Amino acid sequence: MKGVLLVNLGSPASTSTKDVRKYLDQFLMDERVIDAPYWLRAILVRGIILNTRPKKSAKAYKKIWWDEGSPLIVLSERLHTKVQEKTELPVALSMRYGDPSMKTGLKELHDKGVTDVLIIPLYPQHAMATTDTILVLAEQLRKDFFPQMTFTDIPAFYHKKEYIKVLAESIKTSLEGKEWDKILFSYHGIPERHVRKSDITKSHCKPNDSVNFECCKTASPAHEFCYKHQCYETTRQVVEYLGIEPHQHFVSFQSRLAGDPWLQPYTDKMLEKYPNEGVKKLAVVTPAFVSDCLETLEEIAMEGKEEFLKAGGEKFYAIPCINDNDDWVDVLVNWMEA
Repeated sequence: MKGVLLVNLGSPASTSTKDVRKYLDQFLMDERVIDAPYWLRAILVRGIILNTRPKKSAKAYKKIWWDEGSPLIVLSERLHTKVQEKTELPVALSMRYGDPSMKTGLKELHDKGVTDVLIIPLYPQHAMATTDTILVLAEQLRKDFFPQMTFTDIPAFYHKKEYIKVLAESIKTSLEGKEWDKILFSYHGIPERHVRKSDITKSHCKPNDSVNFECCKTASPAHEFCYKHQCYETTRQVVEYLGIEPHQHFVSFQSRLAGDPWLQPYTDKMLEKYPNEGVKKLAVVTPAFVSDCLETLEEIAMEGKEEFLKAGGEKFYAIPCINDNDDWVDVLVNWMEA
């Protein structure tokens, strides 16, 4: 019997500093998020980061928290409900960090008699800290608790035409009746070394090339797992679909941690410089996410807007993620039943 496990990132259980610290500990101690030896990761996370960041992050979560709870969780639940209504396949929802856990989701499917699980990481682009960590944990859980189950997964869908259409149409709808000078495609950042580590050729990817992007444009087997290429390819297909000119769009990366070089250019730096270059009306889309979350609602729609307007911008449009868009629901159901 076939079933489906939808997996999103996750969220703290509440906006309390205690719950945020618990969530950040689980998230940042993942060896595919901070890929350092355990002892060093423990020093960085539990000795430094968790002594300063939870209080600040808790304040940020309070700014975007809904009456129903975490926006990411609520939106994921809405998506799950709509998907389940359109398919007879059992569908469970899990979070990689926090609740409902992946173990809980798999048990839910197991108790319904599911033996063949299709795992759908809700990330358009592949990365160590997103898709990889979901699939690695899933396999560990299978070995430890569900050895009779078999798993398959839907790989990164950044270039699938049906996804591109949903994303592009959502952008088009959001911008109807609005005047804008440029669209900024802001993707979640990752350390440059993650791109190098994911390069199966060990020679193709050049993550620090933020000017020419030649490695991203040149066909290579490395692109199957290259986050940077997949971000640029998502953008290329969307702007082609919408008929947006090259000078009307740009790609940047947000949410970096201090210390290591991350993918550039940085979103916050672009927001600060755009008004001085004549970009007064800016739209920002965040295609690394399918569900609105802290990084889209607070970092972009609030902090990003403030940075842009303070620098001299006049209009700032934060374009929502595709969330539980009905067309997105149909796409997911079609993938499940294919």
